[in-house]
Amino acid sequence: MDVLDAALVLLAGLAAGTINAIIGSGTLITFPVLLAAGFAPVVANQTSTLGLVPGSLAAVLGSRRDLAGHGRRTARYAACSLVGSATGAALLLSLPAQAFETVVPLLIAGALVLIVLQPRVARAVAERRHPGAAELGPVALVALAGAGVYGGYFGAAQGIMLFAVLATALPDDLPRVNVTRNLLAATVNAVSALVFVVLGDPDFSAAALIAVGATAGGVLGARVGRRLAPRTLRVVIVLVGLAAIAQLVL
Repeated sequence: MDVLDAALVLLAGLAAGTINAIIGSGTLITFPVLLAAGFAPVVANQTSTLGLVPGSLAAVLGSRRDLAGHGRRTARYAACSLVGSATGAALLLSLPAQAFETVVPLLIAGALVLIVLQPRVARAVAERRHPGAAELGPVALVALAGAGVYGGYFGAAQGIMLFAVLATALPDDLPRVNVTRNLLAATVNAVSALVFVVLGDPDFSAAALIAVGATAGGVLGARVGRRLAPRTLRVVIVLVGLAAIAQLVL
């Protein structure tokens, strides 16, 4: 990785951190940039996940007060995400690299569809919300674990999946739902990153650059990011994602 590649990776981390603070899916920024820098897809995925962990943990620590009084419940949900993410990360490392290279364009395409549909998902969830039990049922818990498997394997747009499950099944107000979603996404990222560090082969220098950029981007997104039109951000993510698909396919 030369100086130009390092600068691009740092900027990708900055952009990903900013986008994660607003609508999520920063992986769709860092992953393609790492591919362009010459990293193999599986290594790029591991490196991206590892680099984005500090930003996601910082976001959770910054809003931990909103989870007060729900520690036991949240811990149970996090356990589902933990098991799922460890499974997804193990699948990434145990399956042939060619399998990931084959399926990841489809995963990116699916993530892009979720990004485009995110406003409709939010509206549909708001319309279907109704007072109910303060706990997730078995089906929702399995869905959380499934989202964890997806997040451990790739991760882009997992936040939208988690939001749909939590906001539909819980009577909590949406800000608290969003904090819970951030905690579960951070759990998935941290667990899968740990698996990659111990058993995988992430590039630590690139991950460090992403971490620095993403941490700064998280601050930037929290302060000024909401002045940007979400539609503009979605367009940027879709264009970068399409470029990644083209790079993988061609």
